[in-house]
Amino acid sequence: MNANYKACLEACFTCLEACNICFHACLKEEHPEKMTKCIELDRECADFCSLAIASMQRSSAFVKEIVSICATVCEACGYECKKHDHEHCQKCADICFRCAEECRKLTA
Repeated sequence: MNANYKACLEACFTCLEACNICFHACLKEEHPEKMTKCIELDRECADFCSLAIASMQRSSAFVKEIVSICATVCEACGYECKKHDHEHCQKCADICFRCAEECRKLTA
């Protein structure tokens, strides 16, 4: 595995966890039906982070393309989470934006 992936791998692991926590917490909110887009993007983001992690771990020929899409999904999730006042959403948003930043560094 490429040593240059370390920061991005760590960011993706952290983001994957934050999105799973946010997803689960959103389902338990008083009006989860108002959280639909957030829940969907949490799932999408977690899936892309998982794919990015796996691609980096096996030094896939498509790492740059995968982390580029991952960054886009992380940003979309971050912007959606930012719209909600819940602590788990705000924390998730910050982590998503950091992950997007690390993913973009690999595509430069």
